[in-house]
Amino acid sequence: MADDKHVIQMSGGIGSFWAAKRVIAQHGTANVLLLFADTRVEDPTLYDFLTAARVHLDVELVVVKDGRTPFEVFFDEHFLGNSRLAPCSKRLKQIPCRSWLEANCDPATTTVYVGIDAEEQRRLPGVVHGWDGWQVEFPMCDEPYWTKDDMLDECRKLGITVPLLYEIGYPHNNCSGLCVRAGQRQWLLTLQAFPDRYAYAEAEEQRFREEFGKDVSILRETVKGERRPLTLAELRRRFEAGTVRVPVPVPAFIPAA
Repeated sequence: MADDKHVIQMSGGIGSFWAAKRVIAQHGTANVLLLFADTRVEDPTLYDFLTAARVHLDVELVVVKDGRTPFEVFFDEHFLGNSRLAPCSKRLKQIPCRSWLEANCDPATTTVYVGIDAEEQRRLPGVVHGWDGWQVEFPMCDEPYWTKDDMLDECRKLGITVPLLYEIGYPHNNCSGLCVRAGQRQWLLTLQAFPDRYAYAEAEEQRFREEFGKDVSILRETVKGERRPLTLAELRRRFEAGTVRVPVPVPAFIPAA
């Protein structure tokens, strides 16, 4: 209907940009807007990409924020985020976005769009559950099926600069390469590409361990069938000793942090 609202969860990732493109192709721009939750730790090129996307799409961009960073959430909740449980995602993204929607939109006439693509369909049930009460659609899970490389290539053809993290080799453009949901491969990439950022996360992890007296870590490893913590400090020491290596070559054009 003409008055229906179409809200794209604009994460700053390439999938949400192309989801917005598909929504606009179907519904026009009149009642379409981009909703972005700022974690306050994003790479500067994410914000540049958001600005370029808003101009290109010619729709409103709404920015919401909790005001805290992920590590501030971890300290407040006495829980260090990891690949299984990440309270930062709920506190800094889900709750601010849902609060804005509840205050400004009617779930009966609003559709929320998420940029998950066909290669990530395993995530759909969790997202739908998280948006219980709202209609949720996933435009990039419909034909034509595009990989992230397809989306990035098409973005370049539009003359829009691709966010730096994608150019380096990250699969997602979030949290400046410090996402606690990432595994060892991505953290090793951050260690090599953004050593200052890695040092910050390493120091915060150690501060958390000391303040709460817990043997916890963002990463874990399995040794002889036993799961145990793997701190960022230990992963760095292994990298420096040459027992682990960065999974992909790091481009030489990375700007100073």
